[in-house]
Amino acid sequence: MSSSPSQPKVVIRRATVDDAAGIAEIYNAEVLNFTSTMDMVPRTIEEQRDWIQSRSGAFSAIVACDRSSGAVLGFAALSKYKDRAAYSTTVEDSVYVDRQHHGRGIGLQLLSSICDTAREGGFHSVIARIEASGEGSLALHRSVGFELLGIERQVGRKFNRWLDVAVMQLML
Repeated sequence: MSSSPSQPKVVIRRATVDDAAGIAEIYNAEVLNFTSTMDMVPRTIEEQRDWIQSRSGAFSAIVACDRSSGAVLGFAALSKYKDRAAYSTTVEDSVYVDRQHHGRGIGLQLLSSICDTAREGGFHSVIARIEASGEGSLALHRSVGFELLGIERQVGRKFNRWLDVAVMQLML
């Protein structure tokens, strides 16, 4: 990826507990201000560290960091789709990018990398559940081959609004 002064060079790598503050800052901004997550309670740094430590193998979190400063610009992870054993070959993705760095290809790098991780982990499909008005997230997922399966109507309530969730799927 080429860069300019306003577009940092990015390295994608596995998240470590040292990334907890950067991840929490990005995630908590979404929790408190946006509908990109249905969480309503911000994570503490300790909770974020625990989240990172509990993830391993294909379920490890990854981060996009500014190559020169080391600052966390975004993160992604895979989670179990459902608890029942027959669902074990399907995972759900999460991708978050610091809003100051939207539109710079960081989300695409993270999503592509986490989908590669799913493929390498032997998974068969990846599900994305995206708040339906999140056009940027929908477009990002379409750009790597996700297809819209449907809309879950009014399944979330945040900021005194009912929220629809778009369900997308990528077959690996």
